[in-house]
Amino acid sequence: METKPSPDPERYCYDPVLRWDPQVEDYFNKAYGPDHFAQISKALTRPSSYSCIRVNTVKTTSDAVIEKLTKILNESDDGLKLLQSDGRSSPISKCQIPGLEYVVFVHGSGPHRIEYGAGLESPPKEVLVSRKCAEAVLRGAQVYVPGVLACTAHVEKGDAVAVCVAMEQPGDDEGDWSVNMTRGTTLQDPFYCERSGLYIGMGTTMLSRAGMFRVPHGVAVDLSNRVFRLPSFHNVLEGEIFLQNLPSIIAAHALDPQKGERILDMCAAPGGKTTAIAIRMNDEGEIVAADRSHNKVLDVQKLSAEMGLSCITTCKLDALKSVRLPNALSDSTTLVNGDNIGSVTNHSDLSSNEEMAPGRSEAEENASTEQPSGGDNVSQAEIRKNKGRLKNGRGRTQSQGGRAGKSQGFPPNSFDRVLLDAPCSALGLRPRLFAGLETVISLRNHGRYQRKMLDQAVQLVRVGGILVYSTCTINPSENEAVVRYALDKYKFLSLAPQHPRIGGPGLVGRCEFPDGYVEEWLKPGEEEMVQKFDPSSELDTIGFFIAKFSVGPKD
Repeated sequence: METKPSPDPERYCYDPVLRWDPQVEDYFNKAYGPDHFAQISKALTRPSSYSCIRVNTVKTTSDAVIEKLTKILNESDDGLKLLQSDGRSSPISKCQIPGLEYVVFVHGSGPHRIEYGAGLESPPKEVLVSRKCAEAVLRGAQVYVPGVLACTAHVEKGDAVAVCVAMEQPGDDEGDWSVNMTRGTTLQDPFYCERSGLYIGMGTTMLSRAGMFRVPHGVAVDLSNRVFRLPSFHNVLEGEIFLQNLPSIIAAHALDPQKGERILDMCAAPGGKTTAIAIRMNDEGEIVAADRSHNKVLDVQKLSAEMGLSCITTCKLDALKSVRLPNALSDSTTLVNGDNIGSVTNHSDLSSNEEMAPGRSEAEENASTEQPSGGDNVSQAEIRKNKGRLKNGRGRTQSQGGRAGKSQGFPPNSFDRVLLDAPCSALGLRPRLFAGLETVISLRNHGRYQRKMLDQAVQLVRVGGILVYSTCTINPSENEAVVRYALDKYKFLSLAPQHPRIGGPGLVGRCEFPDGYVEEWLKPGEEEMVQKFDPSSELDTIGFFIAKFSVGPKD
């Protein structure tokens, strides 16, 4: 009789290796040292061992939140019972860093060794999920239908399955990466070598194989036995808490906002730092939250309303076009407190005659009013476009009932403080299972893009004001090199102390590339003035960088 193979413990584990472009890996080895960078790479493949929660002190207190969370997690099947497996007396605690008493930590556990073959005579059935789905699952999410790529044959509802990750593989063309798999594929060989070491848990299917690839949404696998056990805070205490990485909270603290000040958050979405600043100001003052994406501006509006904050004004604005020179000002500019500040719209300030008629989308309003007023001058292209809007139905903007006011920018010296949390390569985010797309050239280009945004930010801060620059990457081209650029170009800028300062020092020196390009970093004495959060350090945070500048006379 043929003997069925038993599960291989070496195969069924979670031990991913982050693959970098060889030149990028060489660059980071020079910056951090090979041993240190190997530790960073390893840490990036795992989630932080705790969830960091910022309490909305406008509505509640840390003690009240801890009490509510303890009750919620005690009543949850995957709550405290899972978290207490490491022997910790209480998995929920208040942050002990002075000034951050409104931050609460919910400690998780892992990595756990899972017996995938326990009670089975042969290897378990498998469900293969996308890499992005797996990264979310490692942070506490369930396996949802859109994230499932493939599974073994004859999977039925209620089956025990091992969940593994489909990783991008290099293609024929240089720089081309893909999973090389069509969604709905049947996994013929459960011992496929590329899945070795990429198993994230054991669970029970909530749908059959056919159902997983037929329905558009819902939970595909209830992952009850996870490599990392962190609770999900989806729809938990909305308006009272906000799930946010510790360094992001520190960045809002570094800005040190004061009541009554006027502050700009240049790249505000999804609004975590914006609302953190508002709470620090006790909702007294004015915060302009800008983002280039219309829908992301709506997200900021929604979060602000959810948290009951009234001092936040939102606008749609490209950070590279933030400065509006005096000769470009027009009649559309809004006056606030007697100052010419640029055109912005507060979502709560729309008058009743600006609201759409009940049950009608903006497209319908346009379609019903534009043609009569234009007569024969209305183009056929416009008519076709309006018909298309009606046919396609209401978009996200109309469905949410929100509008993002556009801004033409702001005059120089318009703000007391500016936060530039710049779009970046995001190479500090955890868990990260793939980094192959970044090249040395792309890393440099990220830095060039951020310099242009910083050029705008510097002009918008008044003399005596504060500018905070931050990123969620470990890339020196976007961190230390940008600080060096700012200090060399703008002699009126100086690095300012940050409180609290719990991150490590920045990188001092320079890096010479094989193509002759030289990248300058910090000078001796400057490294302790910035905060660099190392994913492999005891703080166990994401990779993050914060620089704080004081603005002197601009003469």
